Amino acid sequence: MTRPLDRFFYGKPPQKAPKAAGKAKGKTAGKSSLPPASGRTSTKSAGKPAPRPRPAGPRPWSRLPLASSMGRLRVMLIAIAVIFSVAAGRAVQVQAVDADAVAAEAANEITVTRKLPAFRGEITDRNGEVLAYTEATVTVIADPEMIRTNGKFDEPMTGRDTEIAATAASRIAELMVTHLGGVVDDYLPRLTMADKRYSIVARNVSAASYSRLAAALKEAGLIGLHRESAPTRRYPNGEVAAGVVGYVNKEGVASGGLELVLDSVLSGKDGLEVYETSPNGKIPLGESELVPAQNGRNVKLTIDLGLQWQAQQILADRVRVSEADSGIMIQMNVKTGEILSFAQFPSFDPADYGSYDIENLGNKAVSEVYEPGSVQKVLTFAALLDSGTIRPTDIVEVPGKIKSGSNWVADAWNHGDETYYARGVLAKSSNVGTIILARKMKKADLQAYLTSFGLGAKTGIGLPGESAGILPGPDMPDYARDGLAFGGSAVAVTAIQEAAAVASVVNGGIYNPPRLIASTVNADGVEEEYPVGEPRRVISAEASKEVVSMMEAMVTNNTAGTFVVDGYRTGAKTGTSQKIDPKTGRRGAGIIGSTIGVGPVEDPQILTYVVIDKPKRGNFGGSVAGPAYQDGMQIALARYGVAPSTSKPPKLPVAP
Repeated sequence: MTRPLDRFFYGKPPQKAPKAAGKAKGKTAGKSSLPPASGRTSTKSAGKPAPRPRPAGPRPWSRLPLASSMGRLRVMLIAIAVIFSVAAGRAVQVQAVDADAVAAEAANEITVTRKLPAFRGEITDRNGEVLAYTEATVTVIADPEMIRTNGKFDEPMTGRDTEIAATAASRIAELMVTHLGGVVDDYLPRLTMADKRYSIVARNVSAASYSRLAAALKEAGLIGLHRESAPTRRYPNGEVAAGVVGYVNKEGVASGGLELVLDSVLSGKDGLEVYETSPNGKIPLGESELVPAQNGRNVKLTIDLGLQWQAQQILADRVRVSEADSGIMIQMNVKTGEILSFAQFPSFDPADYGSYDIENLGNKAVSEVYEPGSVQKVLTFAALLDSGTIRPTDIVEVPGKIKSGSNWVADAWNHGDETYYARGVLAKSSNVGTIILARKMKKADLQAYLTSFGLGAKTGIGLPGESAGILPGPDMPDYARDGLAFGGSAVAVTAIQEAAAVASVVNGGIYNPPRLIASTVNADGVEEEYPVGEPRRVISAEASKEVVSMMEAMVTNNTAGTFVVDGYRTGAKTGTSQKIDPKTGRRGAGIIGSTIGVGPVEDPQILTYVVIDKPKRGNFGGSVAGPAYQDGMQIALARYGVAPSTSKPPKLPVAP
C-alpha cells in the first residue's frame, strides 16, 4: 500500500502491470521478465506484478526522502537568513553607526562649492567719467568626459547616447563659434581632452553671450558646458591716465598704480555658492547655500579726464618732435594741491599691459629722480626773500664764472662781468648770480626751507614706487650748497616733488600735499573724503608775490614769446640739467629740459610743469619743454573758466 506522503513527494503511485495474454511455457512460466526488487517481498504479492525498479544512480531531487529534503530546506533557509542578517547589519552601520560619515561622503560626491568673485569698485575722474570698471564676464568650462558619454558615467550608454555623443563635441564647438566668435578649432581640442572632467574652453566671455549659448545648448539637447564667474577689469580710455590708474593682471591681481595701492578699498569681499549637482547640471530642489559677494567701493580721483587726454596728446607730440626718450606733464590746482592732469609718454594700455616695456608700466613722475636744473632757483629765491636775506631790487655783480670747490661754475651763455638786480638774476637764470646770493644764507637755513617745501621726502601722493629724492643735510659742504642753490648738483627730485614745492611758493606760501584721490563711495552711494596731509605755511604771502613777480619778469624778458599765454599774465621758469651716465658716473648722457609756470599772476590758480627726458633736438628747457607748457596752460586756464587778466605785465627792470 502506497503511503499518502509518497504521493505528495514522489508523484503518481506505481501502475499495475497489464495481464499476460497467456501462460508462459517452460522454466519462465510464472516469472517476471524484470529483476526482482531488492529487499523483502510479501508472500501475499505472489502472482502479482512487481513494482517498477528505480533507475540506477542517485535519486532525483524530486524523489529524495522527506528527511533529506527537509535538511536541504533548512540549510537554504539558514543561508538566506545569514545573507539578510549581513545586509541588515550593513544597513544599521550605514544608517545608524556611520550615518554621518556616509551621508557626508555621498554629499561631497554631488556637492559643488564655487567662489563668487566680488566686483572691484569703479575708478572715476573728478566729474564721474569712468576710468576703470568691472564687467560681468565668465569662464566657460567643459567636462569632456560628460560630452564623450552623454552624461552616462556609472551606467551603460544606450544606442541613443552613443548617437548623441558621436557628434556632441563638434556641435558644441559650432554653437560656441556662433555665440562667442572664433572658429571651431579654437574650442574643439578643449572639448575632447581624454580622461578630463575640467577644461577651460574660453575666458572673458560676457555673461549675456554665455546665456545665449546656454539656451542654444539646451535647445539642442547638448550637455557638458558650464560657467564660472570671472569678472573682467575694463579700461575704456586705453592709455589715458594709465600711469595713475594702474592695472589688474590676467589672474585678477592688482599690480600697478592706484589699483594696487587701493586694492583693499576696491576689491571688496568674495562670496560663496554651495549646491548639489548631477550630470545634467544643478539639482533644482537640492541642498544649497549662498553667501553673496560684497562689491568693492568706488574711488573718485581729482584727475580731469578731458584735460588729461589733451595733456597726453600735447606731451606725446612734444616728445616726438624733440626726439626724446620720454616726457611728463603735471597740472595742478595750486590752492588745493589737486592734480588735474598727470600725463606721461610713452604710456601703456592697462588692458594689454603685457605688450609694453616694463619700464613704462609705472609712473615716472613719482619714481624717477633727476637734477631739476634752474627750476630749483624758484625755491632758492623763495627762501632768500622770505628770510629777508635779499630783496628783489638788490644789486648783484655777476662775473662770467665762479669757483665752487675744485670746479668752476658758469652760466649757460658766455659773458663777462655783469650787473643785475636780484630780480634779474632769476629772470636771466644766472647760475653764478644765484650762488652769490645763496652764500649769504646759512646752509642749515637753506636746507630747512627746502625741507619745508617737501624736498627729500615722499609726497604721499598714493602711487607705488614713489622716491624721496635726494637732499643734502644741513652740514653739507660749501660746494654742495652752491649746487643745491641753482639745481645743478647735490639735489635730485621727482617731478611731483618739484611741482608741489613750486606750487607752495606761488600760491601765497601754503604747502598743500599733492592729491590724486578725492573720495571713496560705498555701496549706499555715500561719498567719503579721502584723507590727505595737512597744509602748512612755508613762506609769507608777501614773499610769494615777489617770487611770482620775478617769474613773470622771465616771461616778459623772453623775446621768443615761448611762455606767453594769450589773455593771461603768467610767470614761468625753465630748467636744464645734464644727465649722468650710470656706467661712467660722468655727465654727458643727454639733458633733461623742463618748464614750470603758473597763472594768472594776479591770482595764481593753475600750475603746469613739463619735463622732457633726453631730447635729441633742442639743448635748453625753454626750447624743448616750453611749447608743451604753453599749450597746456592755455587749455587748462580756459577749461576751468579762469577769468582772463585785465591788466598788462608791468615793465620791471632786471638790471640797473
